Amino acid sequence: MTAFVSSDRQRSTPVLRRLAVASEPYLYSAPAVILIVAVMLAPLALGFSYAFRDVKLLNPLSGGFIGLDHFRALIDDKTFARALKNTFFWAGASVALQFTFGLILALLLNRPFWGRGIVQALVFLPWAVPSFLSGLNWAWMFNPVIGPIPHWLFALGLTDAPDNILSDPHNAMWGPIIANVWWGIPFFAITLLAALQAIPRDLYEAASIDGANAFQRFKSITLPFLAPTIAITILLRTVWIANFADLIVVMTNGGPADRTQIVASYIFTQAFRRLDFGYASAIAVVLLVLLMAYALLIVLLRQSLLKKA
Repeated sequence: MTAFVSSDRQRSTPVLRRLAVASEPYLYSAPAVILIVAVMLAPLALGFSYAFRDVKLLNPLSGGFIGLDHFRALIDDKTFARALKNTFFWAGASVALQFTFGLILALLLNRPFWGRGIVQALVFLPWAVPSFLSGLNWAWMFNPVIGPIPHWLFALGLTDAPDNILSDPHNAMWGPIIANVWWGIPFFAITLLAALQAIPRDLYEAASIDGANAFQRFKSITLPFLAPTIAITILLRTVWIANFADLIVVMTNGGPADRTQIVASYIFTQAFRRLDFGYASAIAVVLLVLLMAYALLIVLLRQSLLKKA
């Protein structure tokens, strides 16, 4: 009897060892997975459930399931429609200007010159400034009483008077966009500069020997090497800016007359000012779906370009 038990133990020992070896990677990654689930997935699932419930903090009897009522209300919500339109303009203009100036800075910083390290530190300085403080500073700069920008615009003939453009319904959105461009240029400059420095210099030397000018070298060498980095940075920055409401809230609070209200700031207004977490969660779900569709479109476009190349 003892011999049979010992033989069973001997046969089971290799099996246990194989199970231990197979489960070892999962045991190492378990703390990170648990942290991600606790910090990200659980709140996401809870917020998603709020979109189908009537959750109002001022109403202790709220919290019941209401189905798609919030999404039906969004169809007739004119403020949401304006915020959605403003979000496209806010994200598109901000990303386009940030990328343009970031690429120019990266190309300039990629050239060796005296004091380049100091210039790089100064260029990257805005990225270290908290977004709340950045918005507050720019709001002061657009104030005609204590800020210089309205007087500069008036001196250049761009405005009829040194007024605060943040109170102008037609031009108010440009205030947060300018602040966002100043704050976000270092992101593109850093990433594109790193990609530029990874391009082999032999390619440029060979192209110069073949008679290619600066524009031809940029078109044939620089852009193809930068294409993957450009696609990823534009994707990430667009998603971040679409979710980025700090500057809007600090500088204009969505005004005047909701002309600077974007979807992210409208979520903040509904959740933390009107305390309607259910309706705010429904807006957040719509924004999540739109951003996921945009990310999928960019990824598919990038893959198609790589196949053609």
